[in-house]
Amino acid sequence: MNEFLQVGFLDLSWTNGVMIAVGLVFIWLAITKKWEPYALLPIGTGVILANLPGTGLLIQPQDAGDELGSAGLLGIFIEYGLLRYTVLPKLIFIGLGAMTDFSPLIAKPRLVLLGAAAQIGIVIAFLGALLLGHFGIADFGLREAASIAIIGGADGPTTVYLTSRLAPELMGVAAVAAYSYMAMVAIIQPPIIRALTSKKERQIYMDTQIRPVSKRERIMFPIIATIVVVLLVPKSAPLVGMFMFGNLLRESGVVERLSVSAQNSLINITTIVLMLSIGASMPGEVVMRPETLMVLALGLIAFAGGTAGGVLMGKLMKFISKEPFNPIIGAAGVSAVPMAARVVQQVGQKENPRNFLLMYAMGPNVAGVIGSAVVAGVLINMLG
Repeated sequence: MNEFLQVGFLDLSWTNGVMIAVGLVFIWLAITKKWEPYALLPIGTGVILANLPGTGLLIQPQDAGDELGSAGLLGIFIEYGLLRYTVLPKLIFIGLGAMTDFSPLIAKPRLVLLGAAAQIGIVIAFLGALLLGHFGIADFGLREAASIAIIGGADGPTTVYLTSRLAPELMGVAAVAAYSYMAMVAIIQPPIIRALTSKKERQIYMDTQIRPVSKRERIMFPIIATIVVVLLVPKSAPLVGMFMFGNLLRESGVVERLSVSAQNSLINITTIVLMLSIGASMPGEVVMRPETLMVLALGLIAFAGGTAGGVLMGKLMKFISKEPFNPIIGAAGVSAVPMAARVVQQVGQKENPRNFLLMYAMGPNVAGVIGSAVVAGVLINMLG
């Protein structure tokens, strides 16, 4: 009995206890509130497992020496899936591409400007993190600032990929912040939209008829986008290339089994392993530091700034557009697909029951995914 207590309960620190409580909250939010359950449920489980002493689950292969069998399961996931080869976020992008319909963006190419404008939140958080580091308030350098700033893209896999390359010590908190803010899109975005637009602007009706997009266009888009984007930003290839490859599987119409597998089996299995690994990257002694709260705060500022940037660009496009243009669709420029587009739809329909903005909002929403991946490539180019 004494031996059992020594191994388990007596080794439990207060930081472990706090993080176990955090893991339980994540599981509660996933099951009760249905907030991003595919992310928060396994993340919460990973957090709990990472903070139970004496399990050996976090022992990584490089620390196991010659006894490879003594490496922990979560340690193997973290080492090979996140840190050394960053396989998991790349595989996720194949599935995301296979689930994405680019038709709204192809039909209205100018909507890409809203996705680009929404990346301003990343710039704001990047500068904020550098200022905290400059004044000695936090130990943030260029690499840490980039990893914190990318949270503003509201794109979990991109955050994981960039952080693993530049600041792996921030992996857990940065990834959890990205997925948490994605889950809270419906809470964070509406007040920002209302603050930056008038009721009259939110009521603007846009014609629900969008130009039909041919199959040829849908096939050519991922091919052309891959070539152009990767030539401009070579380091974006792992994310953009896999994203567009997944989309090509979907749109080609000749590999139905591969498309279905990418949309289901591949992304489901990868999500389980990736989210468990993210949660397991949050042991109490690593997370319970003042810098953690700063990362969460800067991530929220980045996300809010991205939403504001998209809405303000929407107001500019409304001003110069020859046809009715509802500026709130700019809020969908962040990469939270399809949650941000749904929020725009809900806000627009609440103000004007005739409004059906979902198809328009999906354009900047998928543009935001490409935009955040490109920004990640630029940051890796500069700092990696």
